[in-house]
Amino acid sequence: MPANGSADPIELSVIVPTLDEAEVLPGLLADLHGQQGVRLEVLVADGGSTDATAAVAAAAGARVIAAPRGRGAQMNAAARLAQGSMLLFLHADSRLPDPHLLAGALRALQGASRTDANVAGHFPLCFDRRDDRNRLGYRYLEEKSTLNREQTINGDQGLLLVAPFFARLGGFDEGLPFLEDQRIAARIRSCGRWLTLPGRLHTSARRFETEGFHRRYLLMGLIMVMHSLGREEFFARAPQVYRVQRQTGRLLLSPYFRLLRSLARHHWGLRTTGTTLLRLGVYLRANLWQLFFFGDVLLRPLLGPGRSPLLGLHDRLRARLPARDRVVWLPVDALLGLGGALFVLGVLAPWFRLVDGRADGDQP
Repeated sequence: MPANGSADPIELSVIVPTLDEAEVLPGLLADLHGQQGVRLEVLVADGGSTDATAAVAAAAGARVIAAPRGRGAQMNAAARLAQGSMLLFLHADSRLPDPHLLAGALRALQGASRTDANVAGHFPLCFDRRDDRNRLGYRYLEEKSTLNREQTINGDQGLLLVAPFFARLGGFDEGLPFLEDQRIAARIRSCGRWLTLPGRLHTSARRFETEGFHRRYLLMGLIMVMHSLGREEFFARAPQVYRVQRQTGRLLLSPYFRLLRSLARHHWGLRTTGTTLLRLGVYLRANLWQLFFFGDVLLRPLLGPGRSPLLGLHDRLRARLPARDRVVWLPVDALLGLGGALFVLGVLAPWFRLVDGRADGDQP
């Protein structure tokens, strides 16, 4: 039934994947119930919670869908049963303090869809935190969430799109229990375009606060690098690289750095290691814009809102350089890849080995 209880057709199906989220889910469900100007249904795609998640969802009027564990599989299962012409995928710890947020998002996407059927929207983020630590880091993540560049769009920003476009995309990739958001974001970019929706979606900073802001961000970066380089054996040998929220605690990074050294020495061999370093260089070069953008965020009190001259400088410089000249970029990528590897294994790895301790039982 639509949230407002009318018999009108449902405009929006909100799909929330859950696994033991009874603590945070009531806040999101209350926010969804308070949304105005939109007819919606809420589907909670549960992956086998052992707490009261399903009961909480049902009591709030949401439809509970039992699905195989894995965020992609859970969301696909709910999407197949959704009645709305548009789909919105949200994390359980999302909050919508603005009661008109979804109505405004629908209007924006409907307007964009009139000229482009293959368009998807995401919200800028605002992190709900318990204290003011790491203010610059959170501000950087929040400002980066307004962009539509590669690897800036994550599942916690929400995914809004028309149901036929989602069907053409083939749904979420279910190959891994994580990174389904990055994979569908890349597919959307390859065959359509992204739209930054109006307003801000609030999300919990609980994982950053529990695991440590810089540790969580470094691990996220490592995950994205390994995924982008196609080094799936990293994930096969480190199954705990993704942990559900109830398993989180202070994050130890030294086991993952040890795993990288082990892969390079005993698994990849000289040729694969060299290829990996070159690909790492290409990846780092493609993401140099983030350093420029961080400078803009750092200077925000002087620059004012919305201005990013350093990012603009990066883009102008990049536009003047040959994009596909292998003779030019091969040595650059080799140096970047080697420098990046030396920094990770020669600086970060020893540091976290020191601060994490050398307990035998801290394997990932």
